Amino acid sequence: MLIHTMFPASRYSIQAQRCIRVLKTVKADHAPPQLYTWRWKCSSAVTPRITSHYTICPRDKDPRWEGVEMERFADEADVVIVGGGPAGLSAAIRLKQLANEQEKELRVCLVEKASQIGAHTLSGACLEPSALNELFSDWKERGAPLNTPVTEDVFSLLTKKYRIPVPMLPGLPMNNHGNYIVRLGHFVRWLGEQAEELGVEIYPGYAAAEVLFHEDGSVKGIATNDVGIAKDGSPKDVFERGMELHAKVTLFGEGCHGHLAKQLYRQFNLRENCEPQTYAIGLKEVWLIDEKKWRPGRVEHSVGWPLNRNTYGGSFLYHLNEGEPLVALGVVVGLDYTNPYLSPFREFQRWKHHPFIAKTLEGGNRIAYGARALNEGGYQCLPKVTFPGGMLIGCSPGFMNVPKIKGTHTAMKSGMLAAEAIFPKVTAKDLASETAGLHVPEYEDNLKKSWIWKELYSVRNIRPSFHSYFGLYGGMVYTGVFYWILRGKEPWTLKHAGLDSAQLRPAKECTAIEYPKPDGKLSFDLLSSVALSGTNHEGDQPPHLTLKDDSVPVANNLAIYDGPEQRFCPAGVYEYVPLETGEGMRLQINAQNCVHCKTCDIKDPSQNINWVVPEGSGGPAYNGM
Repeated sequence: MLIHTMFPASRYSIQAQRCIRVLKTVKADHAPPQLYTWRWKCSSAVTPRITSHYTICPRDKDPRWEGVEMERFADEADVVIVGGGPAGLSAAIRLKQLANEQEKELRVCLVEKASQIGAHTLSGACLEPSALNELFSDWKERGAPLNTPVTEDVFSLLTKKYRIPVPMLPGLPMNNHGNYIVRLGHFVRWLGEQAEELGVEIYPGYAAAEVLFHEDGSVKGIATNDVGIAKDGSPKDVFERGMELHAKVTLFGEGCHGHLAKQLYRQFNLRENCEPQTYAIGLKEVWLIDEKKWRPGRVEHSVGWPLNRNTYGGSFLYHLNEGEPLVALGVVVGLDYTNPYLSPFREFQRWKHHPFIAKTLEGGNRIAYGARALNEGGYQCLPKVTFPGGMLIGCSPGFMNVPKIKGTHTAMKSGMLAAEAIFPKVTAKDLASETAGLHVPEYEDNLKKSWIWKELYSVRNIRPSFHSYFGLYGGMVYTGVFYWILRGKEPWTLKHAGLDSAQLRPAKECTAIEYPKPDGKLSFDLLSSVALSGTNHEGDQPPHLTLKDDSVPVANNLAIYDGPEQRFCPAGVYEYVPLETGEGMRLQINAQNCVHCKTCDIKDPSQNINWVVPEGSGGPAYNGM
């Protein structure tokens, strides 16, 4: 097994080097001959078998796994962090800063499913530097890649052919004075370098696949995923068990809709007192444009066309200043849309043909593409974030400020607050805890006293205000009147529409959307777009897009909603194809295309899709997205 690292091995700590050697050398015994005639009990003769992942088809009931050594190597740390994004790395950095200041030993281990830190990171991104200033007051001297201060702020309401300028008044959430346009993957990679220099042990290429629990129910740590499993679910000769990482406290910073966080919500009933989370999908491209059209520092946002007034969404176009005429552009579509014929990807492609957008892109070249789901529920949808043995940080619980279209600063701050709450507990000589895994409720208390809480509370009604007859226009009026004047102090809190998966109407009640064919100049097809994401997975492994019931897609999604997964997936993972008999259809899952956006897990109207991690290092290979 290859160990993918972004730092030279010589710079790892002694503990990290020892852990890496174990990860390289631990081998399970060879599996017995594969029994290809064995049929899963979880499939049927009527429905073609799709899912072979062990989370759906248990290995203890599969004779092909008899005699396979399943013991896992275990290692101990003070704190384990899942996810190498802004929240996880900020938490790790703050922990080691405190340890170094107080001259205390503290082992912090961070696992990240991407092959390199930053390779799965995607955002606009326009960064508000408030949390960064707190984490590193000397970030400029340290070489943080914030190269493009915002110099222009443009906001527009688009019709099909025209643009209506909207004044950007001081104090409105979209005002970007003092912010920086960044390539977030590069910024996250820089954070990784700072963390490693402080002594954090970073393990890229290892996906956390399982939450481990003590006998008393508190979180014990995580287990990384097994590797060497064939597509049909049988063990290969090179099968290797994952390893366990145990900790006093485990921080879960997986990003939006983390698959381990979903388990924790259920295990500890963390969403008991909040609304269901609501989401959006963001699709992004990077272009190299004509230098004459390049305006470094210019930020453009728009709402309106091509979306109708009742479909929440918007767009961005940022002019970077990184030595060549680059722009980052994208469209965000709320996943509470109702028409199953809507395709976020194709809406993005036709948006680029608007005269106001096309004039910037014409003559340019597209060099990158990607997509990612993002939390939009805000204050009303925040779950309980602490539980025995662990806590949730960053975009996992959902600290994004939707009207600002920003979540990096709040994610970083949440990680820092978590670290500051944890540190005195994990370094105490007399470790007092009612559970084996430390419970640190002070983190949630500190969150509620922080500027994160104040910020999210002040904008809590803007996103749900779009759920009126007037849709977009009602939301804009609400923002202008109540937010700009009252600053979120109105004595009421609006509610969201509910689960995004429950919003689709049956196809027979909706009008099909006719999208124009891509011209290969401004708009492009889906597969050529996915190719620009660098996405790659080991082909011979069970699909990580698992189905709880293989019969549901055709019986429910196709029959009632005309197969919406074909359209809401931004990577061509799902398609309905004719059965080999020529009678009827079946769902085909092209798991190798998956860009890890999690949209399918969120929007599936049957809630039958469960996204789990593939073999470590699989997925997109974004370069500064």
